[in-house]
Amino acid sequence: MSVDRLSGAIPPELGNLSNLRQLELRDTQLSGAIPAELGGLTSLNTLDLINNRLTGAIPSELGSLSGLHTLGLVNNRLTGAIPSELGSLTNLVYMRLSDNQLTGAIPPELGGLTNLVGMSLSDNRLTGAIPPELGSLTNLVHMSLSDNQLTGAIPPELGGLTNLSELWLTSNQLTGEIPPELGSVADLYWLLLGGNQLT
Repeated sequence: MSVDRLSGAIPPELGNLSNLRQLELRDTQLSGAIPAELGGLTSLNTLDLINNRLTGAIPSELGSLSGLHTLGLVNNRLTGAIPSELGSLTNLVYMRLSDNQLTGAIPPELGGLTNLVGMSLSDNRLTGAIPPELGSLTNLVHMSLSDNQLTGAIPPELGGLTNLSELWLTSNQLTGEIPPELGSVADLYWLLLGGNQLT
């Protein structure tokens, strides 16, 4: 028995629902771009578009969702850079952007997301260095940056993430030594650094 799923584009008119708290459209066959109009959903606390066929860039307008708690865009076909405007989402607790085709550098502005508990940017095409500003995310428990094209050294500032239990940096192009500061992360349970060029 086949199960029909939602398909087609996300209607930009959903951006008019000013009282909407949750928009969950995961596990469907939605395609096309994420409408910039969703940036008008100023009451939204959850935006979950995981497991679709969405394409195009992440709209910078999503940086206006000041009450957002969860941003889930995993397993789509999104391209372009991570908008620096997402660094304005100071109430964000979970940022899940993995399994896309995102490019460019990780914006240092993400270091301002001090309520963040989980950050997953893995399985993209991100380049450049890991921003030392991410060391300010002191509530972070899980960080995954694996399977990208990140270069440079592991920032010693990550040693300040004292609540971190999982740090996934595998399959990048990181170089240099493992920072001794990571030894201060007493709750670290998973430290995965394989598939790099560390010395």
